[in-house]
Amino acid sequence: MDNLFEQADQLLEDIKNTPIENQESLEQFRIRFLGSKGALKNLFSGMASLPSEQRKAFGQKANLIKQAAEERLQSLSELFSSENMQREPLPDHTAPGFPKTFGTRHPVSLTREQMTDIFTRIGFEVKEGPEIETDWYNFSSLNMPEDHPARDMQDTFYLSEDQSQLLRTHTSSVQIRVMEKHRPPIRAVFPGRVYRNETITARSLCTFHQLEGLYIDQEVSFADLKQTIYFFAQSMFGEKTEIRFRPSYFPFTEPSAEIDISCFVCGAKGCPVCKHSGWVEIGGCGMVDPAVMTNCGIDPEKYSGFAFGMGVERITMLKYQVSDIRLFLENDIRFLEQFRTA
Repeated sequence: MDNLFEQADQLLEDIKNTPIENQESLEQFRIRFLGSKGALKNLFSGMASLPSEQRKAFGQKANLIKQAAEERLQSLSELFSSENMQREPLPDHTAPGFPKTFGTRHPVSLTREQMTDIFTRIGFEVKEGPEIETDWYNFSSLNMPEDHPARDMQDTFYLSEDQSQLLRTHTSSVQIRVMEKHRPPIRAVFPGRVYRNETITARSLCTFHQLEGLYIDQEVSFADLKQTIYFFAQSMFGEKTEIRFRPSYFPFTEPSAEIDISCFVCGAKGCPVCKHSGWVEIGGCGMVDPAVMTNCGIDPEKYSGFAFGMGVERITMLKYQVSDIRLFLENDIRFLEQFRTA
């Protein structure tokens, strides 16, 4: 019994005096004293050989020894951990910071915003509508009944088997909604995304943006339409820009015309942008067909009006001389960074 108590006293001395200089020697200390086959394990095993009246005192002494070993292990573990942290290199506060790059407006968004700003300066409101439309708003109300050949001009994404629900092929549908709800005078532009089932090429996409305009009032003439387009073109492309109107056909306007502007890239001298003609097409226009106004409850005998439409991507391609329309949807950061304004 006395020998067992002497072993305990010696073990406590060893725990207190065993040199520990690094993490490796600390691990050896843990194995020697606190491991599954360590000295403390053997010490507790010896309690079985003691008389019952001595076991309590020995157990208390053994627990104190175990506590001393655990406390030394814990304190040295924290010490070595903090030393390792201090040895890690501190950040260089004199080094230049990492630059933070900010996003930029998409070129199509920049062009759309500029186009709407030009028209709002001369009194046009901005109106928007749903992209999922009915046959009435997209076709029938615009003087295109079910058997009208003009429907073949626009390959449509239909959403229902009876073709009553579809993705709008133009923002003219918003014009109809505005004419149904408001009485003249009406002066508004209608920007938005449209969808057509077309083959994707460098010049066409199956989804793109349009900006259409509508002006209805008493005694509105084609001369008013021309002056509006003149103002837009010269504000968008420069004061020296010239305009020409080519006769065309649209089922919802009569008379109708295509809008060409003098090439602002080469000064109308001829270049690849204008295909060496000196002119580039930017959209279509015309006087609102009386049948369309009648469909919307507006008296064509009292009122007249004009409408126009332009592709935002096409204007963007002309303005920034982009040769492939697909670049607008690819989200290539190298392409988009070229349009950073600040």
